[in-house]
Amino acid sequence: MLTLHVVQAEYGDCLILEYGLQSKPKYILIDGGPAGTYDTHLRGELEKIKLGGGRLDLAILSHVDNDHIVGLLDLTAELRQQRANHAAETIGIDSLWHNAFSQTIGGDNDIEARLKALQANARNFARVMALTNAAVEGIGEGGQLRSAAVLLAIPINSDLISVDDAPRPARSADGLRLYVVGPTKKSLEELKTEWLAWLDKHETSPLSTEEIAAMADRSVPNLSSIMVLAEDEATSKRLLLTGDGRGDHLIDGLGQANLLSRDGTLHVDVLKVPHHGSARNVTGDFFKTVTADKYVISANGKYGNPDLDSLIWIVEAAKEQGRTIEISVTNQTPSTRQLVKKYDGKKYGYSLVEMNKKSNSMPLQIVA
Repeated sequence: MLTLHVVQAEYGDCLILEYGLQSKPKYILIDGGPAGTYDTHLRGELEKIKLGGGRLDLAILSHVDNDHIVGLLDLTAELRQQRANHAAETIGIDSLWHNAFSQTIGGDNDIEARLKALQANARNFARVMALTNAAVEGIGEGGQLRSAAVLLAIPINSDLISVDDAPRPARSADGLRLYVVGPTKKSLEELKTEWLAWLDKHETSPLSTEEIAAMADRSVPNLSSIMVLAEDEATSKRLLLTGDGRGDHLIDGLGQANLLSRDGTLHVDVLKVPHHGSARNVTGDFFKTVTADKYVISANGKYGNPDLDSLIWIVEAAKEQGRTIEISVTNQTPSTRQLVKKYDGKKYGYSLVEMNKKSNSMPLQIVA
């Protein structure tokens, strides 16, 4: 059995991977969505797992953006309160994967301190607030999650989760293989260099609106996502979970993990589209290189996600390659409406599936 439950997370990500035997399923939680996700949708899904006798074998925080981490902070805060009150806990968690800022690009440098100083600079504050506030808060929230894990005695990785260091597969149990495909140490070194150069430039000169928008998708959290490929051992069915990673970094990671075919491509059954379908993280060529039967996009139109360009690239690549695909979205957005209007589903060989607004999640069954 292999099923991806896409939890309603509005403009963020929250996924539950169910695998193993139907009589005794296992679960992995990937990200927790932004504020409100836990109370409104995720808690209910976890309670159903607990009611069936299950627990979370692993929780993964792909990166520290608040549209991915807040739900996990809410969950661990509730668990701590329940434990302090000797009350029944919502669910058990066996382990946590999370790369701290110091493990990615914050070690042996002053990037964090310089970000905080830039945020406090009166001359630049209004322009850089959107970027630096998110980055600085994310670093702090990542620390909070690690502290909560320690207090709850949840084992957490002490070393960097990366393609370079992870065994292949990184986990293999109960019929599931889990491969780490991002980040690579090379991409993290590139990010460190980019951030230092960016700080050198902007500590003395204000940002333009265009630069802020561009950097919002090139910030440290977005580009240091933990990305994994999950594979069912019996059927070799696969799904690719990409966080907010960048397409070229993902392809590099897949190559380094020896998961690309001889022609440098990869086909999976389900692809969680990177960064909520932002066109600044992918290209048209990416969707010709990494292909899928089903594409999952968690977004509600905030920040323009998913971009119409990304949706067009997906359907055009599928048509060009003669593939019939399904695009599953958590919410209807202006871009999904435009896609349906401009690109006929029958002509382009795609169907668009929207999550039921009355449901906490949308299940995508990969292996029965």
